[in-house]
Formats: sequence, C-alpha cells, structure tokens
Amino acid sequence: MKKTLVFICLAAFAIACGSAEGKKQTAKASSTADGTKIYKTYCVACHGLYGDMGVNGALDLTKSILTLEERITVIADGRNAMTPFKNLLNEEKIKAVAAYTLKLKKK
Repeated sequence: MKKTLVFICLAAFAIACGSAEGKKQTAKASSTADGTKIYKTYCVACHGLYGDMGVNGALDLTKSILTLEERITVIADGRNAMTPFKNLLNEEKIKAVAAYTLKLKKK
C-alpha cells in the first residue's frame, strides 16, 4: 500500500512538472520563488498543510531540528522514501521551500 501511494505521489509530481515546463513567466510574475506555494504543490501530500501529517514516513516538520542548509540538502537529494527534488525544482525554489518549512516549526 505504501509503495503504491509513493508511486502515485511521484507520478503526480512528474505530471505536474512536465505540464508546466513549456510555459513562460509573465512580466507580472515575481522572480522570487514563493516557498508557501511550492510547499503546497509538492510537499503537502506527505507532510500535510502544517508539516505534521507524516504520510509514508514523512518527518514531522514542526519538530524538525534541521538547519536551513540541511533542509535544502534533504529537499534536493531526498532521504529515505522522500523523492529528490533537484531535478524538479531549481535552486531558488528549493531554498524558498526550505525557508518556508522553518516557519512550520513549533517554538
């Protein structure tokens, strides 16, 4: 069951990324990546809206002690069942989503 869910998530990510590749940014679009939007597009399926869902062994981001740099590495390269996003997201977007995940951390 877990393998099927992981496959479905990965397939959805591949389809979502493939359909957006040919589109150009409009002049109104900001050059700064929106970490919140990226998180909601790619991460919410396993980590949940608030970072604490934990589907397929996803870590609870509200309790994570990883630094920004460590989060960037995990997002880019993946870890355990998590898919690497370095082929799906550029460096700016990876940094933006990593920064957003720090906001999910409970104090």
